Amino acid sequence: MPKKFHMGWFMNFIPPEWDTDLASPDVALWPNGDFYVDMAQSMERAGFDLIMIEDTVMVADAYGGTMEGALKHSAFAPKHDPLPLAVKLIANTSKMGVVATMSTSFYPPYLLARACSTVDSIAEGRFGWNIVSSAEDRAAQNFGLAGLPEHDERYNVAQEYFEVVTRLWDSWDADAVVMDRSTHTYADFTKVRTIDFEGQYFTSRGPLNTVPSPQLRPTFLQAGASPKGRAFASGAADAIIAVGTGVEGMKEYRDDIRRRAADIGRNPDDIKLLFVVSPTVGATAADARAEVDRVLNHPSYIEKSLVNLSSNTEIDFRQFDLDEPLPEGLTTNGERGSLEHFLRGDGTPGKKTLRELVMQRAKRGLELVGTPAQVAQHLADAMEEVGGDGFLISKPGWDLSRNYITSICDGLMPELQRMGLVRTEYTKSTLRETLREF
Repeated sequence: MPKKFHMGWFMNFIPPEWDTDLASPDVALWPNGDFYVDMAQSMERAGFDLIMIEDTVMVADAYGGTMEGALKHSAFAPKHDPLPLAVKLIANTSKMGVVATMSTSFYPPYLLARACSTVDSIAEGRFGWNIVSSAEDRAAQNFGLAGLPEHDERYNVAQEYFEVVTRLWDSWDADAVVMDRSTHTYADFTKVRTIDFEGQYFTSRGPLNTVPSPQLRPTFLQAGASPKGRAFASGAADAIIAVGTGVEGMKEYRDDIRRRAADIGRNPDDIKLLFVVSPTVGATAADARAEVDRVLNHPSYIEKSLVNLSSNTEIDFRQFDLDEPLPEGLTTNGERGSLEHFLRGDGTPGKKTLRELVMQRAKRGLELVGTPAQVAQHLADAMEEVGGDGFLISKPGWDLSRNYITSICDGLMPELQRMGLVRTEYTKSTLRETLREF
């Protein structure tokens, strides 16, 4: 039996499932965030470590060269800003970590450092930053840029960006606030300093004008599948958003990250690999399979999946025949990890048609369909072979519904708790401590 592992949820501030019989009666009110407050509270009752809010900042038009697909299927748009939602979730929970995505390509370093410090103070140490460099030229054009730098160059920028914000968070000593009434001194000026940073890409004087937050720095999440991405994540991340094709691919990725961390002097146990999975659970295995079929057979499933994939890879998948293999040599300056994972399919030998790859994409690397007990055992078996450290739930193939959230929070998680595999209580005060608890 594996040791305890961590559980989180990878989600977006987007419309929940809205065009099926499972749509919530209040689905039109999703922009006020209450749907996701309900979700976060259910997750906290179930003992999840964190909720992670993904983000992109564009209305995509890669699929067919038009915005029609994105807006028709609510794919990539509408998508609301994760930071205000993170604050609302924090205000309506008390133990679980909340992570927001913010891009090094578009946030000025000082603005991001200040915002993260503020939110972590509001959260009393439960806030995390998902570090992304953005991968879409259409997003760059919304900020006055012609396009994004080349893939590996974006990581060079992100590395320097991370250094700037880290120095800004360190510009106040942890004990700089003294509130000494005898001298009428709030903060000791000798414990606050400029950073006077001058790099290749960024310049910042500092210091921050926020007091040190409970974690001093937010908990860092990052997803990196390419060599550059792995190098950055192994040096910076507290937790890594990982996607593996089957147990073998998951183990290879985790072992590689841990080797890289050890090589640069980090304790590999301080980095938690959280693998994205898409379980479907039902009262019976037949019920679970029927739910998968419902999703895969939805009239919009294939097109919406390809709109999403086109958007983050910037490859127009509409140009390809659904029932033919894709051409050799597809590459992108967008999300290379997403493209590589999609092209691998389920890892079995032989060329697959585009339609087959789309259908396999819903598995997220593992086939997890069955009763809560069956799916929990599959997760346990996978984690034992991989070695750690946990999973991020992402609904298979479609947008969230309250039915799905309930099936995970009130079905799968209690079964994992009965098996002694996940937490049954929160014992630490900050998200970083929670992740390092086991």
